[in-house]
Amino acid sequence: MIKILRYTEYLYVVVAVFSIYRVYTDWNTDRSMAYIFIFFAIVSIGMFLFRRNYRKKFEQRAKDNQK
Repeated sequence: MIKILRYTEYLYVVVAVFSIYRVYTDWNTDRSMAYIFIFFAIVSIGMFLFRRNYRKKFEQRAKDNQK
């Protein structure tokens, strides 16, 4: 289960990179869509950090319970 959590947190990084790419390509043509992708990038980075923190706490709790 922990491996699944690790993969899903990096999925958020992929979404953030894609969103930043779309902001870069759409900035001059469709600025309202670029703002939406800025929002997606910020939320994705936040979710990555939240998931990573949650996974590390989960791993530490599992390690402490084994002792």
